[in-house]
Amino acid sequence: MLKDAIREIRRFGEETGIIEKKVLLLFSGGKDSSLALYILKEAGYDVSALTFFHKWSWPEVIKWGMKFTKSLGVEHYLVDLTEGLRRVSIGRKGPICVHCKKIMLWNAKWFALNNGFEILAKGDNANDKIVGTLLDQCPGDIRLCEIPKIGIPIFRPLIKYKAIEVEEMAKEARIEPYRMYEHGRRKQWREGCPLQYIDEDARITEELMDLAFRINYEVSKIARKFKVRVSVRVPSFEVMCWNCNEKVLEEVKSIVNRET
Repeated sequence: MLKDAIREIRRFGEETGIIEKKVLLLFSGGKDSSLALYILKEAGYDVSALTFFHKWSWPEVIKWGMKFTKSLGVEHYLVDLTEGLRRVSIGRKGPICVHCKKIMLWNAKWFALNNGFEILAKGDNANDKIVGTLLDQCPGDIRLCEIPKIGIPIFRPLIKYKAIEVEEMAKEARIEPYRMYEHGRRKQWREGCPLQYIDEDARITEELMDLAFRINYEVSKIARKFKVRVSVRVPSFEVMCWNCNEKVLEEVKSIVNRET
């Protein structure tokens, strides 16, 4: 499947002419964006990676991502969004991911345009499609979408592959991203950053952002030790856990008790 995907993406790039253009891929260090980067590189694209981070990002994930892009021989840019995230989030209600994604897309657009990139790529798979979104209403092949409001073509090489197919191809490519063993906000294991665990009805403050990072970073150590998925919402301190037993919950609650 992986070889077929690489051949197909190369064919698509040659037909559309984008294989000759500079591509900037939004790279989180997760399985989807890592596979998308791998496939584009193997297919012969002139691709670079762009990672946004902030003071609350998981440091281990960033370090893994830097090693991965180095192994591919891909140029990797890192941009600090801390000040921008503070500005658009503090004082508002969650989910904070909504505010963060707007900042990332805006900054990605201008970073690309100011540095000679002609295509912006994302690692979205078929399970990420949302009815009504502009990217999924593009005429023709939805892998490549031009939206005047965005100002730069968006390329999604994995959008026709289901999450389970992405998982299979990542295994074939031996891509094993660093896991924080987060619970995730959905059943599909989607790691990101600890700020996603701020309660949606909470008014966002920097103290709350610091707390979300601090408590979930400690909880992630427990989750990794027991190979389960755990996260804690703040400020409600709701414990979310997949496959936890009493021993795990006891250790997690000890972390929570230290913060309350």
